[in-house]
Amino acid sequence: MQITKFPKYDKYKPSGVKWLGEIPEHWEIYPGLKFLFENKSKNSGMKRNTVLSLSYGNIRIKGEDELTGLVPESFETYQFVNVGDLIFRPTDLQNDKVSLRSGISEFEGIITNAYLNLRFKKIAFPKFFHYFFRAIDNNKIIYGLGSGLRQNISYLDFRRFNFPFPPLSEQTAIANFLDRKTALIDKTIAIKEKQIELLKERRQIIIHNAVTKGVVSTGSTTATGSTTATTSIGSVADSSVPEPAEGTGLPVEGTAKKLKPSGVEWIGEIPEHWEVKRLKFLVKKSYSGGTPSTDKTDYWDGGIPWISSSDVKFDILKDTLREISHKGLMNSSANLAPKGTVVFVTRSGILQHTFPISILDREMAVNQDIKCLLFSCLIIPEYFQKLIQGNNAKVLVETRQQAATVESINMNAFFNLFIPIPPIQEQKEIVSHIETQTAKIATAISLIEQEIEKLKEYKSTLIDSAVTGKVKVC
Repeated sequence: MQITKFPKYDKYKPSGVKWLGEIPEHWEIYPGLKFLFENKSKNSGMKRNTVLSLSYGNIRIKGEDELTGLVPESFETYQFVNVGDLIFRPTDLQNDKVSLRSGISEFEGIITNAYLNLRFKKIAFPKFFHYFFRAIDNNKIIYGLGSGLRQNISYLDFRRFNFPFPPLSEQTAIANFLDRKTALIDKTIAIKEKQIELLKERRQIIIHNAVTKGVVSTGSTTATGSTTATTSIGSVADSSVPEPAEGTGLPVEGTAKKLKPSGVEWIGEIPEHWEVKRLKFLVKKSYSGGTPSTDKTDYWDGGIPWISSSDVKFDILKDTLREISHKGLMNSSANLAPKGTVVFVTRSGILQHTFPISILDREMAVNQDIKCLLFSCLIIPEYFQKLIQGNNAKVLVETRQQAATVESINMNAFFNLFIPIPPIQEQKEIVSHIETQTAKIATAISLIEQEIEKLKEYKSTLIDSAVTGKVKVC
């Protein structure tokens, strides 16, 4: 994927705009007032009731379930939106450098007047300028347009802003070209994202099966007798990640062992020689921590890693976003947890989707939303971590509760969970097996993620090059 494969225009001229450089000789440079204007038509008398919103650079229709809570008593103050209108979020350019700020509407409806609604005169093709706005958003030119302390932007700024302006027929052709190309890129990205989801599901299956059924220590023998099975995900081929046993949705490791009912629905059957115990009988010690006063500057940045819910993202926790001082530790309810401690999040919005759990790489302090677990000799921390990871959704169902403002873990339910307990040596073998197999999947996921990033970069560069005349695409 090379932008350089596209031809350039025959002749260029200086645009007079520093960031734009040269443009094709037959293009013009026009201020916004030449071809766009601001729509201010209000929904007086409730003539329309289709409420729209700007989300991730797309204009979408809000569902009925979204029209509750912090909404106006009447939508009469909302502004009209027509097909082809460009909606722009004008606030806080300085601080928000992630969101896509504009989108072109494919609907008739209404939208809050917190947005700018830009309409185009007949000499301009709206979709071309939709792509142009996307380009200056992606290349950060947009951040220099605002004014005021928070760098807000207004219609007056757009009136003065100089735009490259090809002939109308060329605007239309460029926009149609970008429609086709970006649709193909987006489709390819969606396929690769689906591949990642399938790999993650496969990883989950491998972990679940290992921590509830065990592994065959003599090798990875499949149901057909072969020692390996080859799979290809996109461009990634892996000859050592075992295929699921046919019809079961699970890998075949461990299926040769005699099984017995565990008595716990989410665990299912376990090897005959395993035990099942409540978690509270396996934990030697558990505790949480606290937060030093943020008003005391000498309580912070003192070299002691301090764990919050934002930090518990990886199997092994090595670093934290913030540190506290020894004085902060001594003058708060923050607690130190030793290396090897299992830590998990007990209160956070992230619990809507997943149960974050890590093992500490070194001694660290914890805050009040983190629970620390130290185990008895019956279970090793790594096995417990894999058990939770392999049954993440089911553990959440058993233990999550809705607090006043955010999800949390019901600790009584958590400590009463039944846990399958293999012999210690078998726990170590299970952990080793999982780490080996999931490392291969992690590598495959990483490669696909890199491909997705390259596609996104190509898409961004293609849009920018086409709407500024750097390449000729039509």
